[in-house]
Amino acid sequence: MTDELGYWLSAFDLAPRAALPGDTDVDVAIVGAGFTGLWTAYYLARTDPSMRIAVVEAHVAGFGASGRNGGWCSALFPASPATVAHRHGRPAAMALQRAMESTVDEVGRVAAEEAIDCHYAKGGTLTLARTPAQEVRARELAEAETVFGVEVTWLSAAEARARCGATSVLGALFTPHCAAIHPGRLVRGLAEAVERRGATVYERTRALALRPGAVVTDRGTVRAPVVVRATEGYTPGLPGNRRTLAPLYSLMVATEPLSPSFWADAGLARRETFTDLRRMIVYGQRTADDRLAFGGRGAPYHFGSRVSPAFDRDTRVHRAIEATLVELFPALGPAPPITHRWGGPLGVPRDWTASVGFDPATGLAWGGGYVGDGVGTANLAGRTLADLITGTASELTALPWVGHRSRRWEPEPLRWLGINAGLRLTEAADARESRTGRPSRVGALVDRALGH
Repeated sequence: MTDELGYWLSAFDLAPRAALPGDTDVDVAIVGAGFTGLWTAYYLARTDPSMRIAVVEAHVAGFGASGRNGGWCSALFPASPATVAHRHGRPAAMALQRAMESTVDEVGRVAAEEAIDCHYAKGGTLTLARTPAQEVRARELAEAETVFGVEVTWLSAAEARARCGATSVLGALFTPHCAAIHPGRLVRGLAEAVERRGATVYERTRALALRPGAVVTDRGTVRAPVVVRATEGYTPGLPGNRRTLAPLYSLMVATEPLSPSFWADAGLARRETFTDLRRMIVYGQRTADDRLAFGGRGAPYHFGSRVSPAFDRDTRVHRAIEATLVELFPALGPAPPITHRWGGPLGVPRDWTASVGFDPATGLAWGGGYVGDGVGTANLAGRTLADLITGTASELTALPWVGHRSRRWEPEPLRWLGINAGLRLTEAADARESRTGRPSRVGALVDRALGH
């Protein structure tokens, strides 16, 4: 299984924990042993060590996006600060931004406290501008986000190249609020920390239905006054949730460890995470063992919100990712030394806004919709859910994403047509900007449609 799941989980023994032994009663039942579910269990167990907590997982802890992502523990929230401010006001948008930034440090603090060696390195993020159109967009973005307290700095071409020796760099935005991590080490270590604190993780236990007071699984029913849905890209597989989130696939590659001479030119000496201003998102990091781990979007949405291991690899998209990596770092050569190729689904709400919430009347709680920015956001979700479930009023429970309800995605075939048309328009806008160096009007329309 490890080869199928990619580099981050390849070194682990993924022999599953025990499955649910049958019907059981607990205080809190959590569905999904990824970052959202495990952080929720962790903070609940810290708050009340006597609480009976069960986490049920269809595969093994970290099987989903938590063990397959790019390893960015960032302060990125999928909806822009301007979008949040439009809905809730500028103070609320700024409070959410501050919470996201502090979350990056909280993950590092807990990893150190629990002795989870997740290769945490807070080197910040470089967002490269590599065309004149991207430079225009970068400067506009910096101006727009600093209004909301986002700590972002424009670097000149020379300053940016000194940090990241990619090709065609005209400048870059830099924020210090991101840590490169090894997500496999973090999620597997977090599962062990949850168990040390008294919660139980049941693996190979598939949730068939969630309802007030119970989680029905293929191994028995977990009865609990509080039920937490933490299933992200796998949410559409639950009854009644086909249109709650759209599962979009993001794919990745990892190289073999690269030589000191390569890194002398490529930089990333502080393990800065990096991307550029294209709209079809790419993301990368220098790993602790000197590989390049690099990924991107562009894989198609599959009709009916289907999720399948067969979709984890897409030859066209993986080739495009590898070509982009060589374009950025030509020293890799025409056939880069790729050792791992993988992918997985992430959860996308209709309005691109992550949310967390708890309904005391039904006992149902949820967290997710991170659009690929979930490593940090899931920690904030876990802390917030712990406060909501225990009835603790806090700064976290007052944040504007709490209780947010995205409208449902359109029924098929409209969902399939709309999402895939958007993907193709995004690719076309990037291609036009690359050819002409001028901002794409189509791209601007796509940005507005997504609330960016």
